[in-house]
Amino acid sequence: MIMRKQRAFTLMELLVVMAVISVLLGMLLPTLTKAKDQTRAAICMSNMRQIGFGADFYAGDWDSQVPRGTDGPIWFMVFMPYLAQRPINDDYRNVKIYRCPSYPDKEQTVCYVVNGWGFGSSSDMVGTETGKATKLTECRRRAYTLYLADNEYGKWRMIITSAADDGVRRCDVWHPNHLPTSNIQDITYGRRVARKRHKEGANCL
Repeated sequence: MIMRKQRAFTLMELLVVMAVISVLLGMLLPTLTKAKDQTRAAICMSNMRQIGFGADFYAGDWDSQVPRGTDGPIWFMVFMPYLAQRPINDDYRNVKIYRCPSYPDKEQTVCYVVNGWGFGSSSDMVGTETGKATKLTECRRRAYTLYLADNEYGKWRMIITSAADDGVRRCDVWHPNHLPTSNIQDITYGRRVARKRHKEGANCL
């Protein structure tokens, strides 16, 4: 009886294969991570675009006014009837477009901050907080003016889980220290616009 010798991988061959696979994974993972980040950024931009449509429709029904700041009507509450995604039981937390998929804390229900900045004149470089709704006609350079931006994440930024949370009143931008260039980490005067959320920056509407 003739015994046939079965071929098998040697330990050295297995180690070489595993090393090659490890190298390939090391090369592919950064690419996959970058692709995932780009997808999340695109979703965030789409969210803002839909919110922008909601703001435009709202202004059409309310004498060309849009909510600003947080002392008057809260933007994410009043825009709900104008969004393509209808909330369940009139609860804004069911509206997915209010959440940025890249926000680190998934309990955050408001991932964007609104422009609540008012300026007394063209020479006013500091401005003040405004909470009232504003007519679109009062904004003379609308194409160069931001309405919403990515909400910063940090120990000084409050996580909002409902519309009654105190953090809602700190989801507007009205001071130079709220901008991404600021290093201030304070609950009132700290940075509110994300510094590094998408492509080393923030998405804005």
